[in-house]
Amino acid sequence: MTPYEPFDRDVEVNGRTVRSIVEEGMGRFSDAYRERALAALAEEGIRDPSPDEWYPQQAWLDAFETIATDLQPHVLDRLGEQLPDVADWPSESATVAGGLRGIDEAYRRNHRGGEIGEYRFERTDDRAGEVTCHTPYPCPFDRGLIRGVAKEHAPVDAFVFIEETGPDCRREGGDACTYTVYW
Repeated sequence: MTPYEPFDRDVEVNGRTVRSIVEEGMGRFSDAYRERALAALAEEGIRDPSPDEWYPQQAWLDAFETIATDLQPHVLDRLGEQLPDVADWPSESATVAGGLRGIDEAYRRNHRGGEIGEYRFERTDDRAGEVTCHTPYPCPFDRGLIRGVAKEHAPVDAFVFIEETGPDCRREGGDACTYTVYW
């Protein structure tokens, strides 16, 4: 499995999420980044995304790939980190573990129409756990997403650290990536 290829061609992404990520997420970087993201969407046939519509995940993933190529992959990491602030997200959790479990619920709220994949969290210690990402999204985006959720829910004195620890990686043709999160 390589990033940017959906598991199922029928999967769609919520327009509210598309619009929020582009307008709010990319707009936080700069107007130029927001405009490049809008242009990448337009190249895929998504012009002026409506919050009430659903769009093909493949088009959304193709726009992600263009953004990563044009603006560098680290942008996707930072964009993932902002996702809990800009997407339809589950109600607040008081713990890091609860927040990391909520990633899958948020993912399911914003995707429909077939095999979308999943985010699985397993606690491994008092202040550590593993998140397995079985999605078509690029590794930098998922890593940023996990870090953003963990930081949002971590105690003020905690240092959040993430490392890729799984035996496989989507960048190398694996089906999933696994990250260990410490807080």
